[in-house]
Amino acid sequence: MLVGDILHRKGHEVISISPTATVREAVRRLSLERVGALVVSDDGEHLQGLISERDIIRDLARAETRLLDMHISEVMAQVVPTCTPGDRLKTVMTVMTQSRARHMPVLQDGKLCGILSIGDIVKHRLEDLELKSAVMQDVYAMQRGAMGS
Repeated sequence: MLVGDILHRKGHEVISISPTATVREAVRRLSLERVGALVVSDDGEHLQGLISERDIIRDLARAETRLLDMHISEVMAQVVPTCTPGDRLKTVMTVMTQSRARHMPVLQDGKLCGILSIGDIVKHRLEDLELKSAVMQDVYAMQRGAMGS
């Protein structure tokens, strides 16, 4: 299974926010969009960073109430693991696990074309396991039916 296969199902929408926006605005957007991270980009095409709920909570301990008025560029993750639509899902899962990333922007020719979350991957894996289980049950039922004839 490839990253592009998941994007084909879930869509290519990438919710982005400007690096000059405030953390207060990011908190509002995260809540409104019901997502765990926002891609940081001036133009919605080129990745500059990522800001997640985790980043905000971590920096809340450091900056306290000043955090909400800080620019996203001050708290965002600037080094972000990325993948391409042609990457194998198993490889992406390994990178996400090793880097402890819950979100991975998808780039094609250097431009944003989607984002994967750990939830997207878990959903895909569950659907895959359910399909395999159903096929195995069908095969078993057919074998039992053939033996009883």
